[in-house]
Amino acid sequence: MIVRDCIQHKLVVIDNYDSFTFNLVQMFMQYSLNIEVFRSDQIRLPEIEALHPDYILISPGPKNPAFAGISMPLIQSFFQHTPILGVCLGMQCMGEVFGGKTVRAPLPIHGKTSKIMHCSRYIFQGIPSPFSVARYHSLMTRLDNPVLEITATSDDGVIMGLSHPEYPLHGVQFHPESFLTEHGFTLIENFLKLGPMTDPKRKLIIHHESFSKNQH
Repeated sequence: MIVRDCIQHKLVVIDNYDSFTFNLVQMFMQYSLNIEVFRSDQIRLPEIEALHPDYILISPGPKNPAFAGISMPLIQSFFQHTPILGVCLGMQCMGEVFGGKTVRAPLPIHGKTSKIMHCSRYIFQGIPSPFSVARYHSLMTRLDNPVLEITATSDDGVIMGLSHPEYPLHGVQFHPESFLTEHGFTLIENFLKLGPMTDPKRKLIIHHESFSKNQH
């Protein structure tokens, strides 16, 4: 059964074959959204353009941006007019689009927490600095000549947040959906405020599904 609100703002999710994707989707299900999920190698730009998304989420993934399917072309095509949130691999794709490199992190970190310091703006507005986040990554973004703004860093010096200074393009290296991450819903709501949902409210989930799985 699918139950949707009268007002439906569309979120397109690009799934990079990651087990955390649907944990992220479940977070967004708590808002008035029509959610459609596509595998990153099973959707084309014209098809996404035809959907007229209000928001785009680019998920984590097990590899590097070269294996993220449509993720980087999608960022290039939509970042100027559609709010985009990249998580983990999604943020690394952002970095690559704007001249950064994806490199090995000093140490692989999986399922552990770190304190991060942030700029208190954009998607970090209203969140204490520092705060604890969950990390699951062995790669990181390196910016040599940054177009993007570094908005958060970890206590071991790894970039944990990126934003475009002019357009609604934002990314985090950590996992906001994890129970180990503090203030995850505040971050999600700050992202939603970049689009038509100026006052997002969490709702009581009373249905089995509120998103479309466009996967084979």
